[in-house]
Amino acid sequence: MTRDEFDAFFDQLRRDRLPGPVAGAQRVAAAGLVQTGEVVAMGRPWDSVPGPDNRRPALHQMTELADVTAPEPTVHKDFIASDYHGKAQTHLDALCHIAYRGLLFAGVRAQDAVSSQGASYGAVTELLPGLVGRGVLLDVARLRGRDWLEPGEAVGGPELLACAEEQSSPLGPGDILLVRTGHLARRRQLGAWDPDDLSAGLHPGAMRVLSESRVSALGGDGDSDVRPSPVHGVHSPIHVLAITAMGLPLIDNMDLEALAETCARTSRWEFLFVTAPLNIPRGTGSPVNPLAVF
Repeated sequence: MTRDEFDAFFDQLRRDRLPGPVAGAQRVAAAGLVQTGEVVAMGRPWDSVPGPDNRRPALHQMTELADVTAPEPTVHKDFIASDYHGKAQTHLDALCHIAYRGLLFAGVRAQDAVSSQGASYGAVTELLPGLVGRGVLLDVARLRGRDWLEPGEAVGGPELLACAEEQSSPLGPGDILLVRTGHLARRRQLGAWDPDDLSAGLHPGAMRVLSESRVSALGGDGDSDVRPSPVHGVHSPIHVLAITAMGLPLIDNMDLEALAETCARTSRWEFLFVTAPLNIPRGTGSPVNPLAVF
């Protein structure tokens, strides 16, 4: 896409109002998907080891060790911190996280809404009820008959639809869509690389499928963007289209390997999806540990 084509596409997908949370009836229907009670966690480990995909490692320090001279019981405490908007921590992006042409979702000026004190608009606290609904995994790597997509490979809208048809898991309003490229399978086999420069992900044109199906959120085993970016001058076009144009929260850096194995074993690609952010006033996002319940 040229920049002009991207801007025209942005305006086509742009919404002035949020689609709203998943309706109660939709959550009840999603709860009805639970049959065995098997739970699959999709959060990556708290990563305090520096690497090419973890330039600002998370912190984990012990702050108190058991003191044998203290009255019983003795206590162990620790401290954690994370610059989680990277490529290593599983996290939820709030609407204030991404601005395009100086504007946040619904045309709110970023400089008026976000300061050194945090965000007064679109903060992660607006997502505190959590993302609860029908989750759908589209395993694109499996559709291609491969363990993973190579970094730089893009997934288009027709392929998402083909994957949904192959799995008999059509997308519908309110769904939480998860797309597997096999990012972590490749990392575990071949080692880490810098996905900020080279990663598999969605082509911007694929976002039309999400718009037409009216899903409520998008998650991936990378950050959903293919890189190098196919749009000159826009490093993360999926972030721009999802968050700033459509008002969709993103869940980045998920571990979808165990989920894919469970889906293939059970021939079920839909499940109850549950995740919620930490209560961080004015925050731009939050670490999360999403769950799929079968």
